[in-house]
Amino acid sequence: MFGLSPWELMIVFLLIILLFGAKRLPELARSLGKSIKEFKNATQGLADEFNIDNPPQQPSQAVPPKSETGEQSSSQQSSTTESK
Repeated sequence: MFGLSPWELMIVFLLIILLFGAKRLPELARSLGKSIKEFKNATQGLADEFNIDNPPQQPSQAVPPKSETGEQSSSQQSSTTESK
């Protein structure tokens, strides 16, 4: 990771603890997490606004709706009258 050995990473973490103190580290981590979450929400909002992720879809062919009242269409009426 970043070309650092495990010992070098330990030294960096110890320096961070010495600089900020153990009590302040959770607060720093919390604020960093909130900042990252806000950044992700902002970038997602921009992507939605400019419709980057979803290209416009072409409309599909419309299917005529079925009659809910039980009435028959004119083609069905003519075929039922012929069969009578």
